[in-house]
Order: sequence, then structure tokens, then C-alpha cells
Amino acid sequence: MDAPNTQVATDRTTRVRCHELAPIAGDFLANVAIIEAAILDAQHSGVQLLVLPELATSGYYLTADEARACAISADAALFNCWARMLSRDAVIVVGFVEKDGTALYNSVAVLTEAGPLAVYRKTHLWDSEVDLFVAGTDPAPVVDTPLGKLGILICYDLEFPEMPRNLALRGAEIIAVPTNWPLVPRPSGEHPPEVLQAMAAARSSSVAIVCCDRSGVERGNEWTQGTAIVGPDGWRLGSKSENGVLEASLTIGAMRTQIGPRNNVMTDRRPELYF
Repeated sequence: MDAPNTQVATDRTTRVRCHELAPIAGDFLANVAIIEAAILDAQHSGVQLLVLPELATSGYYLTADEARACAISADAALFNCWARMLSRDAVIVVGFVEKDGTALYNSVAVLTEAGPLAVYRKTHLWDSEVDLFVAGTDPAPVVDTPLGKLGILICYDLEFPEMPRNLALRGAEIIAVPTNWPLVPRPSGEHPPEVLQAMAAARSSSVAIVCCDRSGVERGNEWTQGTAIVGPDGWRLGSKSENGVLEASLTIGAMRTQIGPRNNVMTDRRPELYF
């Protein structure tokens, strides 16, 4: 497989925000209000790309009845309502429980002023998610947005190196990853393991990766609160505020994959030797 041309004509800078919300398990209306407040605040602040957590409309540790009660379809009117809250160049990525017939999916919607651009169903389900959700069967999307080409993954998807690499090969300039990362042990002073994976994936493919975790303690379960904005060079950007907002100016360089005078992380690939 030949690597596509992932370069852009000029450097571009995008104002990116992740907002670590604390959804209330099973309370759809309360979570919608939390999300709308986050959207309005981001718009008033001139944010162009807002990434919110996985399952932001429902919370994570759900009973089957709660998941069904919070579920909405991919064409729900709510998404158009949120789209009308956006400025011309703004993009929102938000997690929700999607219903399609009797099936439920852990999904993410990508919204602009024009309306929903894409809905992605999580491909790799984590632990008890398999008791509630059906795994998605469509490839993770790369979406044309006012900010450039945006790839979408959800939480555990990022831990499979093939996923961010595939999006980068298909032209993604930024990968948005709504997450719910349960807190796991790690050595003192170390980054959360999921953040290390995001940094490595970003550097390997010279693609920006924006991970929005969640905050709070849900039904006795602690979250990592590991939200990270990672540039194409693999380094983290910005500093998170006390209210769980991480914001940074993210530059997408015209020659970002050209990492040296003779080396390009895309065209130097030799996939015929990898499998």
C-alpha cells in the first residue's frame, strides 16, 4: 500500500480544547445540560475544536436499563440543536449511546455548524462494555472539516497501534479520541499508560492526537483524568485548569511528516516487510 500525500499547503494553527466533564450515570437530561454549558463556554472563548469525553450523554458504569434510557439515534434532533450553537469554523466531537433498532453502540458524533458530519461506533470494546454494546464494524472515519482532516477513535481503540496509523495513512491531520480511562497503577512520576500510547502514536505518524478523558468518581470508580493534547512531534501541549479544561494552540505543519532532510515517516515505510 502506497502512503498517500498527507502534506498540506501551509501551516495552520487551531485552537483546541478538551473539557473533562463529569457526567452523571444514567441522567440524560442533566448530562445534556452539562454538555451545552461546555459548548457555549468554548464558543465564547473562540475554541475551534472541542473534544468531550466518551459517553458524555450517559456516564459510563451503566445498567442495561440506564443505557437504553440514555440512548439516541445517530440522526437525533439534539445534534442539530448543538450544531446551531456553533460558529462557522467550529467542530465538536462528543460521545453518546447510540441506538439502532434493538442494538446499542458506544458512539461518537462529529458536529459542525452545518450539522452532523459523522458518527463512529467504537470498534474495540473494553471489559463490561461488551454486556451493553455491540462493537462497530465500520472503519474509523477521517472526516473533512473546516479545520482540516479529522480522524476519530474512542478510548480503547487507541491502544491498537494500527488504528491511529491507519487514520494517518488516510490523511488525518488531527485524531480526536473521547475517552473514559479508569485509573490504573503506575510508577511515581510516570504519565498514564494511555497518554504514553498517544504520545508514541502521534510521533510515529506525525499526527496530532487529542484525548479527552473525564473527571469525577462514578459509582466508586476513579478516572485517570489523563486528558492530553499531543502535537505531531509527540509532545504534550497546554496546561489543564482546575475545572478540567485543557486548551492549546495546535499547529499542523505543511511538512510535518518530513522529520529530517532525508526522512519522511510516511514515504520511508516499507509495508511489504511488515506482515
